[in-house]
Amino acid sequence: MPHIMQKPTRNSWSKTMAKLLISIVVMQISTEVSGSGLDPIFKYIDEQQNEFVQELKEWVAIPSDSSDPQAWDKIVRMLNVTADKIKTLGGNVELADLGSQKMSNGQSVHLPPVILAELKKDPKKPTLCIYGHVDVQPAKKEDGWTTDPYTLTEINGNLYGRGASDNKGPVLAWLHAVEAYQALKQEIPVNIKFIIEGMEEAGSNGLDTLTEQRNMTFFSDVDYIVISDNIWIGKKPALTYGTRGNCYFFVEVEGQKQDMHSGVFGGSIHEAMTDLIALLDSLVESSGHILIPAINEAVAPLTEEEKKRYQGIQFDLEVHKKDCGVTKFLFDTKEEILQHRWRYPSLSIHGIEGAFFETGTKTVIPRKVIGKFSIRQVPNMDPSEVEKQVTKYLQKLFAERNSPNQLKVTMPIGAKPWVANVSDPQFVAGRRAVQTVFGVDPDLICEGSTIPIARNFQDVTGKSIIMLPIGGADDGEHSQNEKMSRSNYIQGTKLFAAFFYELSQLPHK
Repeated sequence: MPHIMQKPTRNSWSKTMAKLLISIVVMQISTEVSGSGLDPIFKYIDEQQNEFVQELKEWVAIPSDSSDPQAWDKIVRMLNVTADKIKTLGGNVELADLGSQKMSNGQSVHLPPVILAELKKDPKKPTLCIYGHVDVQPAKKEDGWTTDPYTLTEINGNLYGRGASDNKGPVLAWLHAVEAYQALKQEIPVNIKFIIEGMEEAGSNGLDTLTEQRNMTFFSDVDYIVISDNIWIGKKPALTYGTRGNCYFFVEVEGQKQDMHSGVFGGSIHEAMTDLIALLDSLVESSGHILIPAINEAVAPLTEEEKKRYQGIQFDLEVHKKDCGVTKFLFDTKEEILQHRWRYPSLSIHGIEGAFFETGTKTVIPRKVIGKFSIRQVPNMDPSEVEKQVTKYLQKLFAERNSPNQLKVTMPIGAKPWVANVSDPQFVAGRRAVQTVFGVDPDLICEGSTIPIARNFQDVTGKSIIMLPIGGADDGEHSQNEKMSRSNYIQGTKLFAAFFYELSQLPHK
């Protein structure tokens, strides 16, 4: 039967036109606020980009390597520079004391402080707490850097220098986003707090305790926590909802009382290095499968919802091979590669302390060697259980060798994985901010590395947490020639400015 259209009445027509006019007005208001309202901010950021790059150069020049306690004074210097920057933005700054850390040699070393800062507060606005760190991984030009790692150098639009991407660049981008609002005398849409540390690369020692101590004070009025300490998976912007944890192990084998001549004693004693190599070779197969019993059984099963999420992620295997400098991966599909980077455990062997490693030859049998490896944790793995499983396994293998040498297994780092709810309103704000600045929907991704404070914030404060990265997939964090592109640095600053606005548009108690 044909559909017969009814003639609209004058009343229904008037109602329809009224609704249409209201919709148009609402759209215009929305455009004025989110579009043209941010345009002057974006214009200012573009105009100031050379100054922003110069400031990053000054920050990179401070070698704030947290791996060496003898150089922690450089971290304190870097934290003071950061604190001074926040003060120029009108922030109140506290350098919170973390106490001391006992080193392996029995000595106690005072830890660098943590910055707790707050800008002017309006009780009617939501409060965003921004986490970052200004310490870096070790870097030497002779390690394979093309340029001096502590002299920010721009080549073909890329800013090379240790900390450019991890994490001095993003920290500065947040501060510059605040600066842009203030320079134009625009009210910042949200209240802002900062928690910035100098020991992230060494395990964030003391920060978990500080979080617990300040949960009912510094964190009490915080609505959202954002972390920008990771990277995209490709060329497309992303929001990060999970990270793997990390269990780091030392496997120490000690033999004779001193180093010995291999020509004199080789073949007549049990060598510590031989024992250690046998143990390390028993940890993981060439396929990447971990051989330690019960490790893989604890992993949470992959859900159908997760599977669908992987399918939509923009990730080119061939481009990624080129970026990594490899000819073959352990797996053949995008989904398998990403799953084994993000939501399955992995075991990596990092090095051997006490072994001869310099150029040339040295025919020595070392008396003591320490193998170092880590296991990346995923839900539902428990670091305390992993420690027991690894120790039991290595002790069993060592006993089977019938060696008179001494074995000692320790786990100095045991960080749990973190997973957020992607339906959280903060992810809505992040998505809208990416759309505003980059004109695309972001990928929803995980991060294979470990950011321990994310899980700590989640467990202790119970606040909403998101990771909002601005680093590119090829930034080379922790590697030689670490960099951030000028584009990501400047567009990332705009993203953070837009994120302030989008957060303010969420329903607030």
